[in-house]
Amino acid sequence: MPQVSITIAEGRTPAQLRNLMHEVHAAVLRTTDTRPEYIRVVVHEVRRALWATGDLTVTERDAAETGRTGEHGGQAAAPRPVTPAADEEQS
Repeated sequence: MPQVSITIAEGRTPAQLRNLMHEVHAAVLRTTDTRPEYIRVVVHEVRRALWATGDLTVTERDAAETGRTGEHGGQAAAPRPVTPAADEEQS
């Protein structure tokens, strides 16, 4: 019983997610000897602010790439990396 788990940043429409599940289901069906009713596809949507790559959240990366303004009207600031040493200096 194949189970495919997909983790994806939020922002797709229900129709896009449904199409994704359909296409993954079709690929598993085509490439395995499994009955269709035994194939499981689960999509986990993650809020863009809770997914980071290279110490930038997807939200921060989106803002940097598009030049959007920050929530208080100014340019979105680049995040300051927090390290244990930096935390100790602030204490």
